[in-house]
Amino acid sequence: MRIGIVCYPTYGGSGVIATELGKALADKGHLVHFITYQQPVRLDHFHANIYYHEVIVPTYPLFDYPPYESALSSTLVDVALNSHLDLLHVHYAIPHASTAFVAKEILKRQGKYLPVITTLHGTDITLVGRDKTYAPVVSFSINQSDAITAVSRNLRDETYRSFDIRKDIQVIYNFVDLKRFRRRPLAQFRQAIAPNGEKILVHVSNFRPIKRVQDVVHIFQKVHESIPSKLLLVGDGPERPMVERLCRELSLCDDIRFVGKQEQLEDILSISDLFLLPSEYESFGLAALEAMACEVPVISSNAGGLPEVNINAETGFLSPVGDIAHMAAHAIQLLSDEEMLQRFRRQALKRAANFDLEKIVPRYEELYVQMIQQQPAISLPA
Repeated sequence: MRIGIVCYPTYGGSGVIATELGKALADKGHLVHFITYQQPVRLDHFHANIYYHEVIVPTYPLFDYPPYESALSSTLVDVALNSHLDLLHVHYAIPHASTAFVAKEILKRQGKYLPVITTLHGTDITLVGRDKTYAPVVSFSINQSDAITAVSRNLRDETYRSFDIRKDIQVIYNFVDLKRFRRRPLAQFRQAIAPNGEKILVHVSNFRPIKRVQDVVHIFQKVHESIPSKLLLVGDGPERPMVERLCRELSLCDDIRFVGKQEQLEDILSISDLFLLPSEYESFGLAALEAMACEVPVISSNAGGLPEVNINAETGFLSPVGDIAHMAAHAIQLLSDEEMLQRFRRQALKRAANFDLEKIVPRYEELYVQMIQQQPAISLPA
């Protein structure tokens, strides 16, 4: 199959999943065309079956804001015609679903039918999509998609509650590559971070308010008071200056490291003992899943789709959003009981295996074939 994938190229979960899906499809022999405004961050190796098409947005003095949506729609039409795409898979509703609809209508008038699959990832529904500025377009464009998927049951149900969606939404969970995300013996690396045998806690995010990174620091403070420990903060974003200031105020700078965005995240997870994710909302919790694949138990909130990934008292613990004391108490409990910690490690890996890339990607392939086979005849306008 010749598959077009539209996504955001950044470190967010939707872009990561879209890129990893495309790479997995290419490994299986499909021709994959990424269409976005810059090369996706995880598209870091040459692959004979992967193509990248940059969306060029012209700038004119007339426009206060460059018309990205129009440029994207035009690029989709061009790629679909010249690369003979069989279908288009767009990730994140805004603005990808609406631009795909425009491209699809243009292509119809040129005698080409292009099925469109929209995957909903989270804040495109729970935050941005609810804004009255976008809601009518989001609802319309989702309904115009030939197939709709959501990355968790929670997100599917939230979409039905928030929008007038009249089509079936299939749940196809996010996935993890267990060949990449697996625990490795990196004793020297761990020694460098925790030279005195301290426990290592880790948090990974885009440092936006919804991630509640300041809660991470407060949880760590309580753990640190009871157990010698270090905290690794992976990622970057708007909340980082405030989090750095909080670390200084709490005199924790010697035991907290800001390591920025990391490509080899699996190495950091391999030396970690506990993953902290106290988010206000997670549609799925991909970062938690990647940690679990590396045998790292998760202390998280019970928001959104997290209970579908992190099983309470089995792969980690769930707590109400903002309940720092509850999360810290569970973290201390786990880190103080080595037998329990090792049991949770094994159970985390076992749970992660349910979301193995090799189990999830075939579900997308089946959906693609179904959409292509349903292709209707096209009548050209007179």
